[in-house]
Amino acid sequence: METIRIVVVDDHPLFRQGVVDTISIEPDFVVVGEAASGEEALELIRNLSPDVGIVDVNLPGINGQQVTQHVVKEKLPTRIVLLTAYDDAEQKLHAMKVGAAAYCVKDVQPETLAHNIREVVNGNFVIGEEVLSADELEQWLEPESETEHSFYSELGDPYEPLSKREMEVLAQLTKGMSNKEIATELGISHQTVKNHVTSILRKLGVEDRTQATLYALKRGWVRLQDDDKEIQE
Repeated sequence: METIRIVVVDDHPLFRQGVVDTISIEPDFVVVGEAASGEEALELIRNLSPDVGIVDVNLPGINGQQVTQHVVKEKLPTRIVLLTAYDDAEQKLHAMKVGAAAYCVKDVQPETLAHNIREVVNGNFVIGEEVLSADELEQWLEPESETEHSFYSELGDPYEPLSKREMEVLAQLTKGMSNKEIATELGISHQTVKNHVTSILRKLGVEDRTQATLYALKRGWVRLQDDDKEIQE
């Protein structure tokens, strides 16, 4: 029986340990590393070349989809299984577009996760409960992409559609900061902040700050913090 080498990436220690314990039961699985951030994940993957990386979508710093894109761009051999708390159709689409081998919700049954890992190692792709070959994935992506009318396609960036400055402003919005406070924090004018907020709402297709915050949190672009306590997914 050939051993499947795996790294597990999640910034919540309890959940990460649960994944490690679950897959360690399998006789052909071995966990060779753990990470709590996207940057740590990339370092592990580059150094250890595991067969599979089980990666949370919503990570501090580089998020799971960005980790996936780096792995694909660098032509690393590791295949990425993305885990998410949100069964979101748009996130699912763009996870596969950036090169994920599988997309699973976090309440996946242990035996299903083990099955998905083996399918991925065998060269297949898994979307929810659907197992696809490379050709079938291409066919799945094409009609989905044609009917997808989001800002992603317009801007050509599958995981972070806003500019760097807009992302900085959005991160401050998640903390409940006013335009004046954001201006002070970022060292820009109050009017510039207002312009960025207007642009953010337009690009995301939402009506207010709260909707923008929820939209970004759901997709793992930013993280919501309350003092030192992070809001769990």
